[in-house]
Amino acid sequence: MDSGVVATPALVARPLRLEPFRAMMLAPSRIGAQASARSFAQPYRDVASRFAAWQRSGQLSHDATPAVYLHEFTTTGITIRGLVGALDLTRRAGSRDEVAVFPHEGVHPAQAAELADRMAEMALNPAPILLTHRAPAGLRDRLREARRTSPEHQFTDRSGQYHRVWPIRDAPTLGSIADHLRAARVLIADGHHRYAAYGLLRTDHPELAPASDAGLAMLVDQDDTPLYLGAIHRVLPGLTLGDLDVLGATVRSVAGPEEAIAALAPDTVVTTDGHDWATIALPRTDDRLAVEILHDDVLRALHRPEIAFGHAHSVDEALRAVARRRGLAILMPAPDFADVLRAAEKGRLLPEKATSFQPKPSVGVLIRSLRDESTGRD
Repeated sequence: MDSGVVATPALVARPLRLEPFRAMMLAPSRIGAQASARSFAQPYRDVASRFAAWQRSGQLSHDATPAVYLHEFTTTGITIRGLVGALDLTRRAGSRDEVAVFPHEGVHPAQAAELADRMAEMALNPAPILLTHRAPAGLRDRLREARRTSPEHQFTDRSGQYHRVWPIRDAPTLGSIADHLRAARVLIADGHHRYAAYGLLRTDHPELAPASDAGLAMLVDQDDTPLYLGAIHRVLPGLTLGDLDVLGATVRSVAGPEEAIAALAPDTVVTTDGHDWATIALPRTDDRLAVEILHDDVLRALHRPEIAFGHAHSVDEALRAVARRRGLAILMPAPDFADVLRAAEKGRLLPEKATSFQPKPSVGVLIRSLRDESTGRD
């Protein structure tokens, strides 16, 4: 998409604040449908008028009163629960100790700028970025109390996700949540480029102020309903197992896929050309993750520029890639959440597509209008 330059998103300072907003929500029959996803596509300037028409026809609702929303969704047997609000972006961290939101991957500036322009044209934050943290027990108790009431929204969407949504509007509960989040240090699980785009909305689109002082975010408690953290595998077109000879004794041939995949570990990756299999032992001299060692040491030794890499979110996808075109699949172990958080807190950016946090909620459950705060109610 751009020259390949990677930058660190701006760092938001504590105290972390999730502010109330007036959520827009598509009708359940529209959420999770491919046609609804296309409704956010070009021309982006038409999205706001399309949403206005849907609201008139009852296909979209718009809350009259701001809230922070507790959103629970279940898909493929996994339940995720999180607080959805407008993440305050107005305070920038001057030191690592002040940081509230930690990115763990860099962003491509051109992609972030395109997303910012897109959101400005739509006048929407169409979906929350995903943040995760280890919540204090007091916050978990407070949200458990909120769930004792009946949800305001409860439905199964077109993709099969089951949703329950509790708007939180009373001042004492909102104040308690704010107090518990004051010292929070959270990790961006998904949405690094949208997070960077939120910052660009503030600087490049002053017409949207003060709505652009915040961006839509969902904060998940990794100790309560943890997001699944999976690996993203690498595909290196044109390489053969023989090219790994430069790595010496760290490469060991194995009998087949079962033995190879069983060997996956924080210090071991697996490689295959689709027929033969081998393991690669990684040097563990520091606290780097396997994906960092692979990029810093192994792939550098193979003289592979990063722009040539392919990525696969499953073993089957990686194997299909090398079946279609000669090359090597490098299968990665799943990273540990604590290791990813530790790297981010130290200011390290992992290689692009180092993690896969799943599942994500369907688009359309909670949408934030940028017109609400910039020009008043729609």
